[in-house]
Amino acid sequence: MKKENKILGLMIAVIMLSSIFGGCADQGTTTPPSTTDATSKYGGTLVFGSSGDAARLDPADVTDGESIQRMDNIHEGLVMYEEGTTSIKPALATEWTISEDKKTITFKLRKGVKFHKNFGEMTADDVVFSFARQYDPNNWYHDKGEWAYWGYMFSDIESVEKIDDYTVAIHMSKPNSSMMTSLAMFTAAIVSEKAAKQYGDDYFKNPVGTGPFEFVEWVKDDHITLKAFPDYWGGKAYLDQLIFRVIPDPSARLMALQAGEIDGMEYPDPAQLEIIKNDPKLQLVSQAGMNIGYIALNCGEGYVDKNGNYQWDDGEEVAVPGAFEPFKDIRVRQAIAYAINKETIVKNLYKGAASVATQGMPPGLLGYNDQLTGYPYDPEKAKQLLEDAGYEEGFKVTLWHMGSTSRPYFPEPTGIAEAIQSDLAKVGIEVELFTEDWGTYLQDAEAGKAQMIMLGWSGDNGDPDNFLNVLYSDHVCTVGSAGNYGFKKNPPLQKVLNNALLTYDQTQRDTLYRLANKMIVDEGTHVFIAHADQNLAFKSNVKGFVIHPTDRKFFYPVYKEK
Repeated sequence: MKKENKILGLMIAVIMLSSIFGGCADQGTTTPPSTTDATSKYGGTLVFGSSGDAARLDPADVTDGESIQRMDNIHEGLVMYEEGTTSIKPALATEWTISEDKKTITFKLRKGVKFHKNFGEMTADDVVFSFARQYDPNNWYHDKGEWAYWGYMFSDIESVEKIDDYTVAIHMSKPNSSMMTSLAMFTAAIVSEKAAKQYGDDYFKNPVGTGPFEFVEWVKDDHITLKAFPDYWGGKAYLDQLIFRVIPDPSARLMALQAGEIDGMEYPDPAQLEIIKNDPKLQLVSQAGMNIGYIALNCGEGYVDKNGNYQWDDGEEVAVPGAFEPFKDIRVRQAIAYAINKETIVKNLYKGAASVATQGMPPGLLGYNDQLTGYPYDPEKAKQLLEDAGYEEGFKVTLWHMGSTSRPYFPEPTGIAEAIQSDLAKVGIEVELFTEDWGTYLQDAEAGKAQMIMLGWSGDNGDPDNFLNVLYSDHVCTVGSAGNYGFKKNPPLQKVLNNALLTYDQTQRDTLYRLANKMIVDEGTHVFIAHADQNLAFKSNVKGFVIHPTDRKFFYPVYKEK
């Protein structure tokens, strides 16, 4: 592939990150094929057992993994990740250059790329539309989505310009050292403007992309069916059909896999891993996860971005529905962190298939601070802090959890929630547990309705900004589309995070992100629980699946051995 010398520094940094998470072939992939006959790979249907349903099928208007895993097989962007890594390669763009001031990236588009369902050839007009609908309030489609991820990761983009039918330029307000890797994310996927016009408000139910599979049907809370796109520019997928079947309970998913009702499944219960390993008809695909599971404590500081500049300006403050008065005291937040026995949770509920988290992003990423020890289990210290804060008698609080919807960072949400409930009871805090369906849970979390909530994150691009700025910064305390569910303004932290994006010097970025991690831990708005391994199970005849460090699931190279 052709690349310009100007992007080599950035690519080296990305490759350094991806080498950590690429994994070994015998751990992060399904069993190697026993045949080299390519024709024998084609055909068949693969049914994948998912823990929850999609919320929407518009790649720019979601934040949840269930929606993303469907859309990753329908849509694609200007660039994509190399298989199993976070280094980038050409996709709908064949080459690109970065200007001397590092504020403009110019892309040459691949010619002859077709959209699904006879919506024609992809051109620069579709690229401009796919971005402009997210940032331009005057774009005809802008009011049809929340575009939360744009604020998280892409707000430095000022405009996207059509140079000609096969050339586009992305103009940024300032340099952004994570932008190229971010452009491989689902948010930057290219959609058909003609399809958006035809389907209007219902586009999210009728996605049209350029990817290897095209949308067929969506039966809510049951399944989503895709079929191979015969005109895919990269060549037809091996599978004829790909079905995502919703089976919330991990034990039920495994039973369906053992019975042959599905061909693969996500997020097995850690207690089931040995069962899968010892079954000759199944295979376990595992790799260290690039994720974080946490509890956020709602401190009640939020805003609405009235002028659309993705910054918290004076006068934009609003009330946060789930604000909880005790959490406004840092001593209470620290008490909760000390009171939770994270080591026991990892041992008993993750069955050791995780590591205890000491900070808000996983080991191995640039800026991980190995000097931090977090808040080790110390219930006596927790009691003292509560007494110092005037809560020696404790208080009542509601903990939101995902119920039966397993996530990569919380494979057994109810059990983990119950363990936290038990630990906090020992220091005088009475916890009521609450759950609801996954899609509503996410909407309510973004609206700030939870006092205390279990959530987490799987990294999107291998860059520390994708954790620290997306989960803990001022910018994402936006009530209604929040990413920071702790809702606590921290201007010194925001300044450090902003400076880390302005430099391409990896040593400087490392120093800044190490400092940011310490500031986040010290603030105590999030209790960090674990970094979980990625685990999936397949029937033994499923070949070609490669675990991606971001937990995204790409089925283009997958086939069923006959």
